[in-house]
Amino acid sequence: MQIAQALPFPYDFDPKSTALVLIDMQRDFIEPGGFGETLGNDVSLLEAIVPATQRVLAAWRGAGGLVVHTREAHRPDLSDCPPAKRNRGNPTLRIGDEGPMGRILVAGEPGNQIIEALAPVAGEIVIDKPGKGAFHATELHELLRARGITHLLFGGVTTEVCVQTSMREANDRGYDGLLLEDCTESYFPAFKTATVEMVRAQGGIVGWTATGGQLIEALGGA
Repeated sequence: MQIAQALPFPYDFDPKSTALVLIDMQRDFIEPGGFGETLGNDVSLLEAIVPATQRVLAAWRGAGGLVVHTREAHRPDLSDCPPAKRNRGNPTLRIGDEGPMGRILVAGEPGNQIIEALAPVAGEIVIDKPGKGAFHATELHELLRARGITHLLFGGVTTEVCVQTSMREANDRGYDGLLLEDCTESYFPAFKTATVEMVRAQGGIVGWTATGGQLIEALGGA
């Protein structure tokens, strides 16, 4: 299949060797009262991408494609959270502190869960990652290789941090990655714009970009 409108040039992929990777669509980042809002961010910016992401997720599932969900999550004892990360920025609430939705960014807590609208279903991969990138200190690469995956479609939050980091990690591991522009967002719109341009610059130095609608069209309107 091909997304002809992808930039910087058409993106060819086979759904059987491609995975949709949704990065950190968690309550703590997207819903009011979560960690993102405690940092002073407008979470409505991130909420706005949920409908487009739902459409892509439904179409991808309909096409029988592999889905990967990630959560930024730390062990309850925070042994996988370096002090430099926990203390960065002097926030009102730190990772591991009790927040409105339980302990912030701790595995198993209510706020650490993926939002209901995009909740994983049986057979989908769920990765708890202690860092910004989906491949750092996780088994994602091994799981993808075991399934013959060579291409990755990315969505999620935030564009310039966890999504971009994961795309760059994927690029270094030999995957052909595409960023779904309307399925990713930042608390800072200018950062998203810059990241999208960086990804596809210099002949796709990091990867390709396209819209969710263009992907669905390539799938035959699934």
